[in-house]
This record gives sequence, structure tokens and C-alpha cells, in this order.
Amino acid sequence: MPSRDIVEAFAKRLEAGDFIGAIEQFYTSDAATYENNAEPTVGRDKLIAKERGVLAATKEVKAVRIGPSLIDGDIVASRWKFSFTNAEGVTRTLEEIAWQTWRDNEIIEERFFYDPKQIGR
Repeated sequence: MPSRDIVEAFAKRLEAGDFIGAIEQFYTSDAATYENNAEPTVGRDKLIAKERGVLAATKEVKAVRIGPSLIDGDIVASRWKFSFTNAEGVTRTLEEIAWQTWRDNEIIEERFFYDPKQIGR
């Protein structure tokens, strides 16, 4: 079960824009992430590669947590707003719920729930 301090440290890394560092520090080597109901991305190295691809395709990404993270044992739920700005200066926003399963102080599984129609905005 993660402590509140660990969950807050994770959120601060994201809000600071250190997405790769957050994966390196807080995900297990065999972590899996799921986007809505898509097939999972499994393994910290694959998660980092995927995140690098997202970051390379954008000029800027900002993350803002909306409200506190909710912690119940090994489950953590957080509401996020992400803003993606492309090379032309167009910004798209995405609100999502991140539903995480932690093992001690690391994330073993994370599921992202969002409205796919937001991506096209």
C-alpha cells in the first residue's frame, strides 16, 4: 500500500512535467497500463518508449491534477487534465481518471479512462 507522501511525490513529478522520471521511479519493471479498453502496454521500458513517443510528437505537455488522489489500500484513483500543444501551437486537452494498483510504493497496473472524442479536439 502506498503512503500519501509517495502518491503526492508521484503527482508532483507529473505536474512538473517529468513524465519519464515518474515512470522510472514509480512503476515496477513489469507494470502494465491500459488506455480505456485497449490492449495493455506491459513493461517499464515499453512504457518509457511510448511516453517518449508522445513527448516527441508534441511541443509541450502539461498535467494538472484535479482534486486529491483517493487512496484505498493498494488502489489509487486520480483525476487529471492534460494539455498537449503541437508544433503549430494548437492545444488539445484531455481529462482522464487514472486507476492505479500499487505494490508497496510502485505502480503495478494503471488504467486510464477518458472520452476518446476529447483527443480530436
